[in-house]
Amino acid sequence: MNSRKDGRRPWDLRPVELQAGVAPFAEGSCLIVVGQTRVLCTASVQEGVPPWRSGSGGGGATAEYGMLPRSTPVRTPREQGRGRAQEIQRLIGRSLRAVVDLEDLGPRTVILDCDVLQADGGTRTASITGAAVALAQALEGLVRLGELPRNPMRQLVAGVSVGIWSGTAVLDLDYLEDSQAEVDMNLVATEGGELVELQGTAEGRPFTRGQLEDLVDLGMGGVARLVGLQKKVLGW
Repeated sequence: MNSRKDGRRPWDLRPVELQAGVAPFAEGSCLIVVGQTRVLCTASVQEGVPPWRSGSGGGGATAEYGMLPRSTPVRTPREQGRGRAQEIQRLIGRSLRAVVDLEDLGPRTVILDCDVLQADGGTRTASITGAAVALAQALEGLVRLGELPRNPMRQLVAGVSVGIWSGTAVLDLDYLEDSQAEVDMNLVATEGGELVELQGTAEGRPFTRGQLEDLVDLGMGGVARLVGLQKKVLGW
């Protein structure tokens, strides 16, 4: 294969940095930096639940996602929860609800806001990884305040991109690799190794089941490393 522009091996993540507690007014927050991609994730706890959860005794978790106009080289209009943004925020919400016991959360809702400050590929997966830290921090805060007997977050969850670029399976694609990839896939999984979601497409020609398995293995290895970083920043 052609060497990756930053010298990474196929199985290498970009440099990843997680900073928790960066937004002091939010119940939980995390700034995640993945290469040149930067996403600010905040968790807000509100009393009450969505109408579809009314009367259940349990809570809810939802997400909003957006790219700032100058997060890209050329200004892009605010998406305001439409189209691509709506699809991504639904993915983030599903990923987080997969690891939270909503019954234990009680009649309250946690809203995760994921704002892309700078985009260089992998913004949706970075949002999931950072939002999980913000959510964990917010729920730990409810436990400390005595509002919950225990943290309803059963385990951590993270996301990463994988793909076939220049004929080789690679982990954590930046924008250039993503734009040239023969296969582009986003993988979300729990720290226990369970898959939450796979989003994959071929460009130009289809890929084989064997290639799919290689990509999943590559992605699961990346998720394991991201979970390790999440645990470190949370002190778990």
